Amino acid sequence: MSDAAKARAARAALELVEDGMRLGLGTGSTAEFFHHALGARVAEGLRVVGVPTSERTAALCTELSIPLTTLEETPKLDLCVDGADETDPALNLIKGAGGALLREKIVAQASARFVVIADAGKRVAALGAFPLPVEIIPMARRPLSETIAGLGAEAHLRQAGDAPYVTDEGHWILDCAFGRIEDPPALARRLSSLAGVVEHGLFTGMAERVLLGGESGVETLLP
Repeated sequence: MSDAAKARAARAALELVEDGMRLGLGTGSTAEFFHHALGARVAEGLRVVGVPTSERTAALCTELSIPLTTLEETPKLDLCVDGADETDPALNLIKGAGGALLREKIVAQASARFVVIADAGKRVAALGAFPLPVEIIPMARRPLSETIAGLGAEAHLRQAGDAPYVTDEGHWILDCAFGRIEDPPALARRLSSLAGVVEHGLFTGMAERVLLGGESGVETLLP
């Protein structure tokens, strides 16, 4: 899908932003369109403050002169806008391609409203074509890989060149190819129960809406 479609979704989300809001600022290519649009509004006088979901997002928002805060300073947010790698009809999501799933979920949970922006190609009938990221502590890699294999997925340690990819919080990521996920909430509960799993990229029952940008407009999906 084109950048224009992502930009349309981002602009639609910007319409939900009001003066004085405390925002969660997502990570990824579509979220960056939102940040650029938000930065332009801030330059025009819009007053907001945001909690970034990654160091990458923090750097971009600083460059765009978007005021930033932390959850320690601002523990309750009004609106979080973030992207997704897949969304199903119930607005269950797979997130984490950018490696920020832990911070993304923390910020989304701290927000009164969680709105997802994506291009229309991210809509699927069932989650699972995209590998599910699972953030783990390094010492648990092998036993967790074997346990996840027992759940029906092949787990691959994400790499950054010749070394494991390291998240902003110092963890590793297993990209888990489950195929079609029939019951995302059940799988989310199972993964969360495993010692060594810090977080996983299944976001279930969290999104208020998904704004899908297409070549000619934006479609709103509601749960």
